[in-house]
Amino acid sequence: MPWREGTNVSDTRRLVDKLWAYAGVLRDAGVGVLEYTEQLTYLLFLKMAHERAHRPLKPEQIVPEEYSWQRLLDTEGAALETQYTLILQGLGRQPGMLGTIFRKAQNRVQDPAILKRLIHDLINKETWSGGGDINGDAYESLLSKGASDKGSGAGQYFTPRSIISAMVEVVRPTVKDTVVDPACGTGGFLLGAHEYASKGAAHMNPEQRQHLKASFVHGVEIVDGTARLAAMNLLLHGMGDAKGQSLIEVKDALIDDPGKRWSVVLANPPFGTKSSITMVGADGKDAREDREIERNDFVVTTSNKQLNFLQHIMTILDINGRAAVVLPDNVLFEGGAGEALRRRLLNDFDLHTILRLPTGVFYAQGVKANVLFFDKKPASETPWTTTTWVYDLRTNKRFTLKKSPLTREHLEDFVQSVKPGRPREERVESERFKSFTYDQLIARDKVNLDITWLRDESLEDLDNLPAPDVIAREIIEDLTAALEEFAAVADALEAKETSEA
Repeated sequence: MPWREGTNVSDTRRLVDKLWAYAGVLRDAGVGVLEYTEQLTYLLFLKMAHERAHRPLKPEQIVPEEYSWQRLLDTEGAALETQYTLILQGLGRQPGMLGTIFRKAQNRVQDPAILKRLIHDLINKETWSGGGDINGDAYESLLSKGASDKGSGAGQYFTPRSIISAMVEVVRPTVKDTVVDPACGTGGFLLGAHEYASKGAAHMNPEQRQHLKASFVHGVEIVDGTARLAAMNLLLHGMGDAKGQSLIEVKDALIDDPGKRWSVVLANPPFGTKSSITMVGADGKDAREDREIERNDFVVTTSNKQLNFLQHIMTILDINGRAAVVLPDNVLFEGGAGEALRRRLLNDFDLHTILRLPTGVFYAQGVKANVLFFDKKPASETPWTTTTWVYDLRTNKRFTLKKSPLTREHLEDFVQSVKPGRPREERVESERFKSFTYDQLIARDKVNLDITWLRDESLEDLDNLPAPDVIAREIIEDLTAALEEFAAVADALEAKETSEA
C-alpha cells in the first residue's frame, strides 16, 4: 500500500479490491491490466470533471459538454461504445492536462455491457475529486498491483515505494525546491517528493501552497500510456490543474537540453544499453536505435542509455541542487565513456553517498543497481568530492518481490547512518557503511566505484553449500520462472497487437 500518512486503510483497501476485481472481468474480455488501468484513467477523469461541474461551491466546467460524463450515463448498448470512442478522440485533441491524459487514447472495452458496469457500478458510485484523499491512494495502489502482474509489463515503469521513500528522505525536498524526474514512469518519485515537502503545509503561505500544487514537480515520460497514468496519479493526489498545463511532458528526455534547471532530481532511468530515441539523419531516414547521442552539453558520446541519462541529469540539475538516481552496476565500473563520466562526477559534483541495492527488489529480475546521491557545485579548480560514503545493502541480503519483499524498515539503518540534514562529519562507519576519500577513489583502476568489502557468505561458505541436486533444482526453478515470465509478456504483446489490428 502507499506510504501516505492519515489514510483510512480499510476504505482504501475496499476500493482497491473493488478496482482489482474488475481487472479480472476485463482480463476475461481480453483487456490486459495496463490497458484496464488506462481505461480507468479516462473514466476517472471524466467522473472527476463531472463532480467539479456539479459541486455547489465554485462549479467548474473542465471538459466540453459534448464530451461529458453525463453523455456516458445517458447512453446504453452499442451507442455507448460509439459515444465513448467519440469522447476519447475529441479530448485527445485538447491542450494541457486533457491532451496528456487522452493523447492517442483508444477504447479497449469492446463489450458495451462491461463498459456500462465500469461506468455505473465502479466509477459513478464513488467520489473521486478533491485531491489527496483515499481515492488517490487507491489509484496508486492499483498501479502497484499492476506493476506486480507479470503479464502486464508495467513493472518497468514502477520503482518500489520503499526505495523511493528512503531516497526522498535523504534528499529532503522542501517547498522552496523544484523537483524533476526525466524518466518518471507512473510518477512515484514526484508523489514521494510532494508528500515529503507537504508535511509543513499548515505553516505555508498561499504562494507556497500554490507552488506545491502547480509548479513543484515536473515529469518527462516517453510512453504515452505511462504518461497518462502519471498525470492522473498526480491529479488524484492534488497536484496540477485539470484545466491547466500538464505536469507530465510526453517526449524523450534525452533528445536535447530543455534549458530549464531544477534544484532536485529524483529518477530511476530505464535499464538497457540502447538509446530510447529515434534520430533522423541528414538523408531523412530513421537512424538505428543504438546510435550514439551527441549533445554539446554531454562530456562523452555513447549509446549507453544509463550513461546518457546520468549526463542529462548532470545538465538539468541546478547549481547546489541535489540528485538521487538509481543506476545499474555497469555505470560504476564500465571503462571508456563510463570512466570519463565518473571522473567528472567526482570533480565537478559532490558524490557523497552510494547505496548498493540488493537484488530481487525490482520487477525486472536479476538487476544489480545502486543509488547515487550527488550535489551539483559551481566551477572549481579543486575536486568537489572529498569523501564518498558507500552503504552495502546487497552482500548477504536476499529479497524477493512476493515472499520477502524489501520494506522501508530494511532501509532504516541506511537512512539513519546517512543522517539527512546533518553535517557529514557526524557520520560514523559501521559494518555496512564505509567512507572513501577522493584520492582513494581516483587511484582505483578506471576509477571503479563498484566497491565491496564484506565477505560474501554464499560464495565462501563452501562447506555448507546445498547438495548438487538441490542447486540443480533451484536453477531449473529460476529458469522455469523466467521462461514463464517471458511467455506471459509475449502473450500480452500478442494480445495487444491483435486488439490493435
